[in-house]
Amino acid sequence: MADQVLEQVREAAEGQIDFRGQALADFIATWLLATVGAISFLVGFFRQDIKLALFIGLGGTALTFLLVVPPWPIFKKHPVKWLPVGGNDSSMGSITVDGQVVG
Repeated sequence: MADQVLEQVREAAEGQIDFRGQALADFIATWLLATVGAISFLVGFFRQDIKLALFIGLGGTALTFLLVVPPWPIFKKHPVKWLPVGGNDSSMGSITVDGQVVG
């Protein structure tokens, strides 16, 4: 029973996202961290409260973590189509190396 639960947790946390999903997660993380950093700096500067600025920054970092680390379905919309195993696809042309046909 513990193995089944562990397998479900492993599948949920495995993080299989595609390349466009990785680019989107990178963009979201960069934009959100920069925005939260600027907001926390401005709030801390005008309120003259370093503790408040640090809490805003920490909250924004936690929010960013929750948005980009789990493999949400938005990051899996464009799966990669890999070549077939073995590479003996008849639609591919032959390769000639030093006068000999390879593949």
